[in-house]
Amino acid sequence: MITSEREILMYYNEGSRSDRMTLAYARSIVIHIKSYTFDKAPSTTTSWQQILKALAIHPKDLLDKAHPYYQKNIRGRDFDDEDWLNVLKYNPELIKAPIALRGDRAIFCLTPTDIYRLV
Repeated sequence: MITSEREILMYYNEGSRSDRMTLAYARSIVIHIKSYTFDKAPSTTTSWQQILKALAIHPKDLLDKAHPYYQKNIRGRDFDDEDWLNVLKYNPELIKAPIALRGDRAIFCLTPTDIYRLV
């Protein structure tokens, strides 16, 4: 998933203060921001594959392991790549931090200031 260098595409949890701060910092970098809440996150496994490839991260590393759903249904289970993509696709609320894309780069923003790595 390649975006323009002149804009940032961001997926985030609107209920999280830290995620909203990350979005505010992103607005200080560029004028054009496309932001989507995780419930509006990519709905295809192909989109998730492209995001994960750009992040160079395993899907499990995106998830909040303290979330009750994760603890009850995912912890201790072994999934193949396609299953992990489906976990992301159908349970985006498990993602623990915003994902930002700019150009051909993507970052997983564990802290609000991580967004500046896109500069």
